[in-house]
Amino acid sequence: MRIDSLYRYPVKGLSPEPLDKVTLDAGGHWPGDRMFAIENGPSGFDPTAPEHQPKIKFLMLMRNEALARLRTRYDDATGVLHIAQDGTEAIAGDLSMEAGRRAIEAFFQRYQRYELRGAPKLIVAPQGFRFVDSKSGFVSLINRASVAALEEKIGAPVDPLRFRGNIYVEDLPANAELDWAAGTRLASPRGVVFEVIKRIDRCAATNVDPQTGQRDMEIPKVLMTAYGHLDCGVYLKIAEGGGLMAGERL
Repeated sequence: MRIDSLYRYPVKGLSPEPLDKVTLDAGGHWPGDRMFAIENGPSGFDPTAPEHQPKIKFLMLMRNEALARLRTRYDDATGVLHIAQDGTEAIAGDLSMEAGRRAIEAFFQRYQRYELRGAPKLIVAPQGFRFVDSKSGFVSLINRASVAALEEKIGAPVDPLRFRGNIYVEDLPANAELDWAAGTRLASPRGVVFEVIKRIDRCAATNVDPQTGQRDMEIPKVLMTAYGHLDCGVYLKIAEGGGLMAGERL
C-alpha cells in the first residue's frame, strides 16, 4: 500500500496538521500528536500519575462540533497555538507559559460557553503520555478505499479527515485492513515496523464535517447498516522505529 498522507493533531479535538515525514521511536507516540487537551470542567487528570481518560471529559467533536469551524496551528519552535475563526486569527497563546494557556482557556470559555460543564482548562501531556482515544493504539491508519466504499453507501462525498487518522493509505482494497489480525506487521523502506492492535470503532465525531462543522451525516449508523459493525481504520503500535514519509509504500 502507498502512504497518501500523514497528519498530526496537536490539540485533542482541534485541527489536523499535515506532515511530509516523521521519525518514529519504538513503543512511542506519533510525533506532536494529542500533546494537549482542553478539559470540559475538571476531569480528574493527574499529570504526576497520568492515566487514560474518556474523551467525554474533554472538548471534542463527538459533542462539540463547533470546534471544527476553528482553524488551529501549533508552532513547535515557539510553543504558540494559533486559533483562527471565520478566516481571522482570534487568539494566539504560548502553551508553555501559564499566561498563554489562560488566554486560550478564556477563548474557549467564550466560544463554547453553552456546552461547558465547568471552566475549560488546557492541560499538557507529561513525558511519555498523550491524550489519545486508545489506551494502547498510539497510531491510527485509514484506508482511503474504505472511505470511498462508504461514500457509495451514503451517496455523497465523505471527507477522509472525518476519521482523524495519522496515516492515510491507498492502493489497498476497500476494508482489507479490517481483516488484519492483531500482530500483523507493516514495514516501511526506512526501518519502521508497525504492529496492528485492533480495529477502530467509530463514534458520532465522524458525523461532523471537518470543514464546515456541521453535523450532516450518520457515519456509525451507515457502517452498522452496511457492514454490521462500526469499524473504519485500525490502531497500530510502533514495533520498530525509523523514518516514514508520504509517498512511501508499506
